[in-house]
Amino acid sequence: MSPCGDPAVEGLEVYVVGGAVRDALLGLPAGDRDWVVVGATPEIMAARGFTPVGGDFPVFLHPRTHEEYALARTERKSGRGYKGFVFHAGREVTLDEDLRRRDLTVNAIARAPDGALIDPLGGVADLRARVLRHTGPAFIEDPVRLLRLARFAARFHEFSIAPETLALCRALVDSGEVDALVPERVWQELAKGLSTGHPGRMIEVLAECGALPRVAPGLRWDETVAAGLRESARRGLDLAQRYALLCRASSASLQDALRAPTACRDLARLLPGVLERLGDGAVGAEAHLDLLESCDAWRRPDRCRALLEAASCVRADVDQAAWAQRIEAARAVDAGAIARAAGGDAGRIRAGLRAARLRALEALEA
Repeated sequence: MSPCGDPAVEGLEVYVVGGAVRDALLGLPAGDRDWVVVGATPEIMAARGFTPVGGDFPVFLHPRTHEEYALARTERKSGRGYKGFVFHAGREVTLDEDLRRRDLTVNAIARAPDGALIDPLGGVADLRARVLRHTGPAFIEDPVRLLRLARFAARFHEFSIAPETLALCRALVDSGEVDALVPERVWQELAKGLSTGHPGRMIEVLAECGALPRVAPGLRWDETVAAGLRESARRGLDLAQRYALLCRASSASLQDALRAPTACRDLARLLPGVLERLGDGAVGAEAHLDLLESCDAWRRPDRCRALLEAASCVRADVDQAAWAQRIEAARAVDAGAIARAAGGDAGRIRAGLRAARLRALEALEA
C-alpha cells in the first residue's frame, strides 16, 4: 500500500486524501498532496526520517518530498469552538474513521497507491452531482467548517449546497458556536474565498445562514458592493484590492473584527475617500492633486495605482492611463531642490511642493 520505490514509506499503509483527490477527479490542476498513514505511530515515522510538525495531532514531513503525512485519527468534541476537540491517533484507527471526521463528502475521498478510490461517504457521487454536503452530524461541532463550506462554495461556484448542510450551518449560528471563531481564523478562510473567481458567493453563503454579522460585524453587503467585487475578480485584482472593495461601504469596526494584513487594511481605509473624491468630479489639476495627496502617491505610487484600479471597478469613468501620467508628472518634481530653496523650513517646503506639483499637473493637462 505504499508509493512504489519510496523507501521512507515502504511497508506503510498510506493514502492520498482530501483536496488533491477531489481536484484530480474534477480535472483541475494538482496541488499539494496530503497523505494519511494507517497503522503507524510517531515512533515509526521518526525512525523513517519523518519530521514532526503537528501541534494538536501527529503530522510529519516526508524526509525528501516534504509532503505532509498525518496519522489516521478520530476526534471528539470536548469544549466550545473550533479548538474544543480531543484527537486520537492510535494504530487501531482505520481509514474509514479518519475520512468520516472530515467536513465535506467531496473532501473525504482517499486514493490508494494503486489508484483505487476509497469513498465511504459518497463523495464521488456528490462531485458528479456538483453538491457540497457535510459528512455527518459532527459538522455542527466545528464552526470553521461553516467558513470552509462558504469558501468552497466560492471556489466551486457551480456546486449547490445540500439543504440539510445549510440547516446545520444555521444551527451553528443559533447555538453560538460560530462566536468562538477568532479573527485570525476568519481572515484565513476569508482571504482564500476572496481570491477565488466568484468571491461574492462566500459572503452570500455566510449571509444566507445568518453567520455574516457574527463573523464580520459591520460589513455592509448589497448588490452595489457585490458588483464591484465581481468586477475585481473578473479583472484578476489582488487580494488587497478585493478586500478594499468588499469593505468600502462598511463600518470602521470591521477592520478590528477581521484583523486583515496591513496592506489590505490600508487599501480598505483609503478607498472610500478616493471614491468620494472621484464622485465629486475630481476635475481639474487641483482636485487631481488633492486625490493624489490623499493616497500619498509620492512615496506610495504603487498603492495609489492599486486604489485607482480598484476604484475603476466601481466607477467606469476612471481613466487609469491618465491617472498614471498624473502620478508620474507630480512625482517628477524635484523635492530636494525645493527643500534647499526653502532653507529647511517645513511649512515653506510643503507649500513649495504643492505649488510645483500643481504646476506639473496643469502643464500635463494644458
